Amino acid sequence: MAAGTLFGSAWFLALAFTPYLISRAVDEGVGPRSVPALLAWTAAVLVLGAVSAGFGIMRHRSMTRLRLAAALRTADEVLEHATRLGAALPRRVTAGEVVTIGISDVWTIGRAMNVGSVGVAAALACAMVAVLLFRTSPMLALIVPVGVPVLGLVVGPLLNRTQRAGSHYRERQGRLNARLVDVVGGLRVLNGLGGKQTHLERYERESERVREQGYRVGRPSSWIGALGEGLPVVFLAVVIWLAARLAAEGELTVGELMAVYGYTAMLVIPVSVFIFCGFDLAHGLVAARRVTDFLRLPVDDPSGAPAPAGPAVLHDPQSGVTVEPGLLTALAGARPADAAEVLDRLGRYGATTATWDGRRLDGIAVAEVRSRILVAGNDADLFAGSLREVVAGRHEPDDERVREAIRVAVAHDVADDLGRSVEWGGRNLSGGQRQRVRLARAVYTDPEMLLAVEPTSAVDAHTEVAIAERLAEARAGRSTVVATTSPVFLDRADLVHYLVGGRVAASGAHHELLATEPGYRALVTRVFGEDE
Repeated sequence: MAAGTLFGSAWFLALAFTPYLISRAVDEGVGPRSVPALLAWTAAVLVLGAVSAGFGIMRHRSMTRLRLAAALRTADEVLEHATRLGAALPRRVTAGEVVTIGISDVWTIGRAMNVGSVGVAAALACAMVAVLLFRTSPMLALIVPVGVPVLGLVVGPLLNRTQRAGSHYRERQGRLNARLVDVVGGLRVLNGLGGKQTHLERYERESERVREQGYRVGRPSSWIGALGEGLPVVFLAVVIWLAARLAAEGELTVGELMAVYGYTAMLVIPVSVFIFCGFDLAHGLVAARRVTDFLRLPVDDPSGAPAPAGPAVLHDPQSGVTVEPGLLTALAGARPADAAEVLDRLGRYGATTATWDGRRLDGIAVAEVRSRILVAGNDADLFAGSLREVVAGRHEPDDERVREAIRVAVAHDVADDLGRSVEWGGRNLSGGQRQRVRLARAVYTDPEMLLAVEPTSAVDAHTEVAIAERLAEARAGRSTVVATTSPVFLDRADLVHYLVGGRVAASGAHHELLATEPGYRALVTRVFGEDE
């Protein structure tokens, strides 16, 4: 910012001083027909022009660097805070709000940061012009300190209206982007359910409201743009009219008249800069408030008590689910969301009263919970990279272990080559392949407690059998909880918890529950058919 102020000020001052040199060339060279004086002053103008061009280049470079640095540093802060929020992020703010910050607000803030440098430079330029005009005519010099505040009084109310309308527009824009993110993320589901048209109509209605709000922002903004171009020209006309009268009365020489024109013509630039600085600042404040609101979102306290020394019982009082160390436990419910919510509480995602070895889970250090308890959702994100890197996740890739994890997840059809590229979100994989790659990543992590949500919902029956057998074998002796209604998994589970309304209605082996619980039997046969 200091560099931008320095080079911007030097550039403006060079522009302001140029008319003085031209007036000297006219009065001392052209008027008296003195060739040496004309050549000397012309050379001075040429040198100053080259210096001004150099300052202009450096001003542009420094201001561009400032704008980009401010925008990208803001983006870094937002991304780091989003990472710190982790699983709490979706509960605190919509994805659309984060998207809008990343693609709009950070660049608006970057542009507003230029106001500091260019504003100081413009103020110095106005002061310089006032001094030069005073040397020529004290009356003309008074117009600068009087005229510039008048421009501020005219444009100020428009800037306030722009800021208020911009705040409402920005809020609606975030909501609209949130709806768009939700629709895009659920497009596959909407295709299957036939809900695309309904969501399209909702999006169009919300978009129409955002557009109307945009018009409200545009009205004062358009006036600011018009005044930013027009008022300085009016300012210039008034000064030139007065200067021409003084020249006609003999109080100004021809060179001085030309200098006054040059000073005021150059003054158009800083005056326009003032107006547009106010415009950028109004929008920048709106964007900055949204960013700082996001950065103020509280992060879950990572500190806490130490975790149990070894494998221990995990219990969720809200549902009555108990997970014993070393067992394969299944959660089966008529509503899959009930089982998924139990796993979220057992994994400390969101508010929870779950206990681990009798101690409140939310009182144990987050880092220890995350390192030993893994919740593997069937919609978890896949990041771009080679298959080797995707399966290894945050761990160092070990080809032998990667291949074993792929074998357990029956994901061999994804690629024989571990270097195969996987696009972000697994877009170049089928739904079943993505699910098995997620499972392979969870197996590779090899946590003390693996909590898997519907890990085989997108695979065929033959593959499901193979996954159930291999996962049970690979996880032998460690705790594994699977939320599923698949008879294949239920049959291999050491313990099945049957959930009704989010609570445990019965617990036992799969065949015991089939014989004693009509609701459980109806659930399994309704989903998979009597033959299975």
